[in-house]
Amino acid sequence: MPGAKWFPGATVNYVEQVFRHVDRASAAGLPAIVSRNEKGDHREVAWPDLRRQVASLALHLRSQGVQPGDRVVGYLPNIPEAIVAFLATASIGAVWSICAPDMGTQAVLDRFKQIEPKVLIACDGVTYSGVVYDRTEVLAQIRAALPSVRHVIVHENIGTASSVADCVRFDRVVSRDDNATASFEPQWLPFDHPLWIVYSSGTTGLPKPIVHGHGGTVIVALTTLAIHCDIGCSYKQSSFGERFHWYSSTGWVMWNAQIGGLLNGTTLCIYDGNPGGTKANPDWTTLWRFAADLKVSFFGVGAAFFANCMKAGVEFSKCGDLSSIRALGTTGSPLSEEVQSWGSRQFAALALSNGNQEQADIWWCNISGGTDFAGAFIGGNRELPTIPGEMQCRLLGCAVQTFDEHGKPVIDAVGELVCTEPIPSMPLFLWGDTDGKRLIASYFDTYPDNYDGTGRGPAWRHGDWLKITGRGTCIIYGRSDATINRHGLRMGTSELYRAVEALPEVVDSLVVDIEYLGRESFMPLFVALGTDVVLDEKLKGKINDAIRIALSPRFVPNAIYQVAEIPRTLSGKKQELPIKKLLLGQPLENVINKDAMANPGCLEWYRGFAEKYLNRDRTNA
Repeated sequence: MPGAKWFPGATVNYVEQVFRHVDRASAAGLPAIVSRNEKGDHREVAWPDLRRQVASLALHLRSQGVQPGDRVVGYLPNIPEAIVAFLATASIGAVWSICAPDMGTQAVLDRFKQIEPKVLIACDGVTYSGVVYDRTEVLAQIRAALPSVRHVIVHENIGTASSVADCVRFDRVVSRDDNATASFEPQWLPFDHPLWIVYSSGTTGLPKPIVHGHGGTVIVALTTLAIHCDIGCSYKQSSFGERFHWYSSTGWVMWNAQIGGLLNGTTLCIYDGNPGGTKANPDWTTLWRFAADLKVSFFGVGAAFFANCMKAGVEFSKCGDLSSIRALGTTGSPLSEEVQSWGSRQFAALALSNGNQEQADIWWCNISGGTDFAGAFIGGNRELPTIPGEMQCRLLGCAVQTFDEHGKPVIDAVGELVCTEPIPSMPLFLWGDTDGKRLIASYFDTYPDNYDGTGRGPAWRHGDWLKITGRGTCIIYGRSDATINRHGLRMGTSELYRAVEALPEVVDSLVVDIEYLGRESFMPLFVALGTDVVLDEKLKGKINDAIRIALSPRFVPNAIYQVAEIPRTLSGKKQELPIKKLLLGQPLENVINKDAMANPGCLEWYRGFAEKYLNRDRTNA
């Protein structure tokens, strides 16, 4: 690594792997996609119609001069049209990339400008948390800033598409049904032909445009979903078939992972909207009721969702008939033992009432991977026991180890997650990184040689803290660059969050360790509290006691501050490192991209806090 070559001379197409299921799944009467949104709009796309729409759009793109290697970008929410657009693009060898419509103009341009797309497929707006957002003005700004775009296709999502000039309508483009669409076949491509470009945002600089290939993505998606997540073909399951749901926006790589279910003939169940209801009427039963109505069999979502459900006191028995669910998937952040045990108890209670014994010991398929290689390093295995708070195993084909501070492999100790051998879906390259220096700096500079004695070249450093237990299970402790090192003891932030957020008064939290050379560190804890809860001395003592008992007195924070919100990215990750850099004196605009945040409005409070903190520090120096 990097530069490994897989199956030279072989040809493949991602979409061909999807289309091979059309006849059998259709004969079984099973849909390819079942979709619902906040407004209750329900749609189903049959397998033959999926193939027809993909062929229709692919032929249209070809008629507009799109060639293999050209970039086609989407500005679309999690709806069937986004899936059709991706498959059509990939089927003719063009390269796909997508941004979610909740992203700001600059965040989108920071991504799309780098790859110079020829075609833009967008929506006119979105509905989220009960609010309709017209995006036609943003769309106009994006078009104006992308001179490479020669053709625009607009999907009418909120009814304002008619105001978009010089475009064609998506529904008309995919309406073709003739001999050409019936005979259309995806184009065979080299195994490592670029499939899509995804983005990994750093705290500074432009997002990395990561290019993955057709063949490697297919292999890793099938390994992860079909084998480790045990997601089967729809026509081999129950009367409803396998119905796979993993909640995601199009701005998170789990959207790409969800589409991977089509590679195995699975019915996708997708939801467009806020999983927690609206600000005026929070409702953490939304996705559970969606799963009950659609008879979802594999229910996946970010780990924070389950924690929010527990906090909200959600009772699964009141969410409809959930007897179809046979597996739960989580990712995005560490899932605590407490939350997993709570969910297991809920399903055990369901099993008593509905007689589905499979739910009595519900299987949790907790995975950890990354946008960087569109896959997972760690995940589930149906044949292994489930231990709350732990992931069952390292995945097939993933030479994952934990390195200590000396670059040596360790067991039963927290260290850097590294991969010492190549994986087929690792990046082909970063777009525009002609000499490969940015790719090497991003993943391979830390361990330029394998420190396990093999001498086989560099190891991939992923940026997570990991412990591999003597049993072979794995525990993720959060990002390695956000780890706390207090009084010689190193600890991942996830363990502190687990202790603090178990308190009913605490909704969310963030901790940073401000270290100074030759001076004692300062570690503030920021907490978002429940409605009408005030951070008084009694609650501070309760929080400190929880940390002292669960972790160690060493990790009691220097100070606790009540905040309205914890800053998070669009994919839900806490912004620990940017806040740490802010408190170390770096300007806010240099450490964080507001357009890539879910709640940028909260940053002004942190800016003000940092100014006061730094002034105090200078006064006391």
